[in-house]
Amino acid sequence: MNQTRIATQDTHSKVIGYLLWLFGFLGAHRFYYGKPVTGTLWFFTFGLLGIGWLIDLFLIPSMDRQADLRFQAGPTNYTLAWLLLTFLGAFGVHRFYLGKWLTGLIYLCTLGLCGLGVLYDFWTLNDQISMRHAKRDVFTD
Repeated sequence: MNQTRIATQDTHSKVIGYLLWLFGFLGAHRFYYGKPVTGTLWFFTFGLLGIGWLIDLFLIPSMDRQADLRFQAGPTNYTLAWLLLTFLGAFGVHRFYLGKWLTGLIYLCTLGLCGLGVLYDFWTLNDQISMRHAKRDVFTD
């Protein structure tokens, strides 16, 4: 990956990060920025009883920069995929968007495999998209 691409890629949005922060006591913004462990911790402790949630208000710009450097840019929009997962994940809409039709249908019929599949996607969605972009770049270079 060349330096120009690294400097200009913008995989995640601060605006969406702040919107998800409103639900941050459940860890939504932390999952979005690729921090599944602390996202899960925030989920089970309501944002560390609100204290971590409040501190994150100031940490979002840093989390956004880290996500932009960590994840591979490409044609699949991280923000759209995350919005679909967050609000329609149980119906598999994000999986349809990623072209994963079979698992999208399975999620649709099982409400996201009773929530476990949705939880798995909260943990792995950024990596799923990033790997998809990396594979695309290997074949186009």
